[in-house]
Amino acid sequence: MNNTYLEAVFGLRPEVRRAFMMVQDVVMVLVAVALSLVLSRSDLSFEALSREGLATWASIVLISHLLFRYCGLYTTVWRFASTPDFFNILKSCAILTFTLYAVSLVLRFFQPVAGLNERQFIVFFLVSFTIISAPRLFYRFLRDGASWGILNRKADKAGTKQALFVGRLGEADLIIRFTRTADPADYSIAGIMATEHGAPLGTRIQGVPVVATRPRLIDVLEDYATGTKSLDLLIFGSGAEHEIEEYSELVRVARHADIAVVQFSGLSQLGQEGKLVLDAVEMETILRRPTVPSDIERIGAFVGGKRVLVTGGAGSIGRTLVKRSLELGAEAVLVADNSEFGIFQLSQYVNEKDHDRLKVRIVDVADRRQMVRVVTEFKPDIIFHAAALKHVPLLEENWESAIQTNIIGTLVCADVAAKCGVAQFVLVSSDKAVDPSSVLGMTKRAAEQIVSALHGTPAGEPGGRHAATKFIAVRFGNVFGSNGSVATIFQAQIEAGGPVTITDRRMTRYFMTVAEAVDLVIMSAADAASRPSSQDYAVYMLDMGKPVPILEVAETMIRLSGKSPYTDIPIRFTGIRPGEKLHETLHGEDEELVELGISKIFGLSTDVAQWSDVQAALAALQQSMKNHDKAASLAVLVDLDRATKTSAKAHQDIIPKTAGQVN
Repeated sequence: MNNTYLEAVFGLRPEVRRAFMMVQDVVMVLVAVALSLVLSRSDLSFEALSREGLATWASIVLISHLLFRYCGLYTTVWRFASTPDFFNILKSCAILTFTLYAVSLVLRFFQPVAGLNERQFIVFFLVSFTIISAPRLFYRFLRDGASWGILNRKADKAGTKQALFVGRLGEADLIIRFTRTADPADYSIAGIMATEHGAPLGTRIQGVPVVATRPRLIDVLEDYATGTKSLDLLIFGSGAEHEIEEYSELVRVARHADIAVVQFSGLSQLGQEGKLVLDAVEMETILRRPTVPSDIERIGAFVGGKRVLVTGGAGSIGRTLVKRSLELGAEAVLVADNSEFGIFQLSQYVNEKDHDRLKVRIVDVADRRQMVRVVTEFKPDIIFHAAALKHVPLLEENWESAIQTNIIGTLVCADVAAKCGVAQFVLVSSDKAVDPSSVLGMTKRAAEQIVSALHGTPAGEPGGRHAATKFIAVRFGNVFGSNGSVATIFQAQIEAGGPVTITDRRMTRYFMTVAEAVDLVIMSAADAASRPSSQDYAVYMLDMGKPVPILEVAETMIRLSGKSPYTDIPIRFTGIRPGEKLHETLHGEDEELVELGISKIFGLSTDVAQWSDVQAALAALQQSMKNHDKAASLAVLVDLDRATKTSAKAHQDIIPKTAGQVN
């Protein structure tokens, strides 16, 4: 019955639905008149269907309709109805009762009516309020749940967490409804902190009170945090980090009181079986870097049904590439990584339903024999090469490992991809490759040069290096939460009680969420796959917005932990370490950005080394490594970078002149 009623009401246009409610109300008024006479055992002196009777009914219909319209009964959105809305019905019925009573008193002077007294009007008031409110309550009841099971739910189940919601009232209504219909109920909403200006303080949505409005959100949350021990969760509405200036401070207050913080991001599926999706609030959300909505249709079409190999798939970026590829419908995903523990953690990160499409291999990407076997057996359509060592100070001492993994590993994987006919090879690069000043930067620059040279080598080159494979590199800066990132380091230092160490108070870095970076990497690969060879780019660059001061990141994280920077947690400046820069850049002065018509992604018009020059440099590099000569090895990389910058800009000559240059 409930489904039939909902379908009937929801299927009407708003104006038709409003007219339906108007007719329903006047019918209820007439029913209330009849019931009041019956219940009070009155015997009127005129016939109900006589001329006088019909005129009386028509007058009552007209008066009640005009009064209800005047009182605003038909301007309420009843799916958001709360206490003031039902008080309005009470007021409307009271006014109608007094109006009808006043009219009856006037009519008594002209034509007395036997059997009519104050008792009937009192009964009429009670009956009219009850039966006019009933359909609206029934409508809200059906909206609140998928079944009548809500009647059997206990108000306070053991283990149910108490939560405050911070956001818009429309989302509050949705979240309250889903928390009440969940079985088992994990949490219940105890109060709403409304973010709309002028929101009605003290009103209720489905019985849950609006306990705070702007600008007193922080004060009220502090009162809840200190005045009760029963509050377990603070739920933000979607987009709250951009709408609420006090967002970071609200998170800090909650975490200081050991209240968990999550954010509503939608429903896992539509319909009555849908579930709320609540995401943990991370640092990238706190710093309010605006993210770009992904073109799910395009990246899904690119990855869907493909076989994807991810080197370094147990790392932070790699495992997100793995999970995203599975979500986008890849036929199978293979992880090639040399970290046994990392691969074990990956199995916990990926949804169980996707495990049958996930394969793992513990291999060294610089081992040609292993990589040939892996690629030959798996037959991937796409290789995302995310395997890399990337800790700047550590690689200054372990330079041989950096060269072996970042350069030789890239060469081996790219060469195997070409010889095995893999359709696309995508190198995950770094802003450290721009004007490199560290071992990490020079090795990532060399990796880019390998991929760029192979990208520019015509098909059919001796050795079959290019074959049918399309090579590209995607360059971007830091990602929050990645292994070894400042966010994870700072978090560990804060948990240990400090100090938080920063090399220089002036230092800045580009930051991006892991999820956004991965989607843009896939989008770059999709764009490259759709372009003919004469119009594509060897290197893509992600627009990461403005650089963020590292000191600001540290201070924000300390506050969010419920502590004060410099007072509770000291900050110590250690000085710039070998190879580090104060400020990173995403492209060099000799590189031009090209608009692609894709948000946050540019093509780079840049100098490209000849494959023969790269081969010669790699041969010299391997010889210097055999001699364990760091100076000679780095000199080879510097010379290769210099030779690239002074070489003819062969790749620029093939870029169409219609491409939009960004100055």
